[in-house]
Amino acid sequence: MATNHQSPATDRQVVAEYRTASMPRMRTMRAPRRRSIRWVQRRLRSFPFAFAGISHLLRTQGNAQIHVAAGGVAIALGFLFNIDRVEWLALALTITLVLAAEGINTAVEAVVDLVTPGFHPLAKIAKDVAAGTVLLTAIGAVAVGFIVFLPRLWALVAPWLDGVI
Repeated sequence: MATNHQSPATDRQVVAEYRTASMPRMRTMRAPRRRSIRWVQRRLRSFPFAFAGISHLLRTQGNAQIHVAAGGVAIALGFLFNIDRVEWLALALTITLVLAAEGINTAVEAVVDLVTPGFHPLAKIAKDVAAGTVLLTAIGAVAVGFIVFLPRLWALVAPWLDGVI
């Protein structure tokens, strides 16, 4: 391969000299890039698919229904005990994380069932790890629930226990 220069190092030097010796480059002003209406429409068309996935999750997965019920109880307790902003944040993130893990678990199980109709040890590992991830997030959610609600529940129940004990 024939080149005009001897090495990449001299190539860089020649390019640098050319840039300094030539006329200064003019910067062109570009108008800000606008998103077209079609771009927005394409994004909005994807929402029904996402809602269909959430609907499938909640209709077919018993554990997801249990997680939604537990999240509903936590939200009701949050209103009952008037928890503060940071506790609401922890509660919302925890509920979302558990439901997201349940959704990923459902998706992994569906894909594994599609790809591996029979038993395969790797398919078992994929399903077990996905289910274990949901369990970990649920345990974390219980811990967050204890941290947020146990002191308030204890303050509510403690006066009754003083007379009994």
